[in-house]
Amino acid sequence: MKRWLVSGGVGFIGSHLCRALLSRGDTVRIVDDFSNAPYPTALKRTNEASLRRDFPSVEVVEGCVTDRALAARLVEGTDGILHLAGLAGVRPSFADPARYSAVNVEGTANLLEAAQRAGHEMFLFASSSSVYGNATPLPALEDAPAIVPESPYAASKRSAELVASAMLRKTPKMRCAALRFFTVYGPRQRPEMAITLFLRTILEGKPITMFGDGSMRRDFTHVADIVRGILAAADLSPPGFRAYNLGSGAPVTLNELVTAMSKATGREVEIVHAPVPLGDVDATFADISRAKTELGWSPRIKLAEGLESVVEWIKDEG
Repeated sequence: MKRWLVSGGVGFIGSHLCRALLSRGDTVRIVDDFSNAPYPTALKRTNEASLRRDFPSVEVVEGCVTDRALAARLVEGTDGILHLAGLAGVRPSFADPARYSAVNVEGTANLLEAAQRAGHEMFLFASSSSVYGNATPLPALEDAPAIVPESPYAASKRSAELVASAMLRKTPKMRCAALRFFTVYGPRQRPEMAITLFLRTILEGKPITMFGDGSMRRDFTHVADIVRGILAAADLSPPGFRAYNLGSGAPVTLNELVTAMSKATGREVEIVHAPVPLGDVDATFADISRAKTELGWSPRIKLAEGLESVVEWIKDEG
């Protein structure tokens, strides 16, 4: 049994992760600020209530990772930190880049500094495939240059990686894993994300709005596979700073996604096209050989099965 501090633990990925940790008997302390954007506060409260109902031992603290004094208190009595808190979303990051930098960069530095002072062995945090932008050759390798971010969000995630890597010079025996998530989807996903938004719209019999001509490719990864990857990295990542891609390794075009969604819902899909928004990249495509070799991890859930899980959740929810 291990004692974890999970930041962002009532969010989309965080709530799935906490459930997995608690199910295997670990102790979990969650910190979350319950902010309303980009993941709605109402969904966070629902996730919290569900966790408390099924796992009464879970501890939930309301607060922000930018609070340095709070971070120092939160790490006490824990063995390691799984840092998922942060501001997500490429498009909204253009509206408030300073907030994205504060939460994603300063928040990561705060928790990592607290972990170092507490003598923790393990610090893991959520990065993003967005760090690669359009300039990195695909499939993207972790050691490939990632120096041309397409959005403030991408820049904040890459900056957090660089800060963490530099901080590890102080504690080289510490294990610090930066997990670059590739377009995570599944039950309880943020409502404005493509898969949940499209499926909900299709089930309502309305047309979906597709950005571009449908040729953009995305490496969609089910949240259950992401959780397995987090657990593997927490257990097996080596000393020092190490980045890992967690993706399907099999990107699909948006047109292919729509075809799969039509099958998953049993409905014809009407499409309205719109211009590609600022900051969107042409493609995401993970080389996952490092995670396979070092963590023994590979994705298991195919897109068709994953879409069915979201359809079932939407129907149950509504």
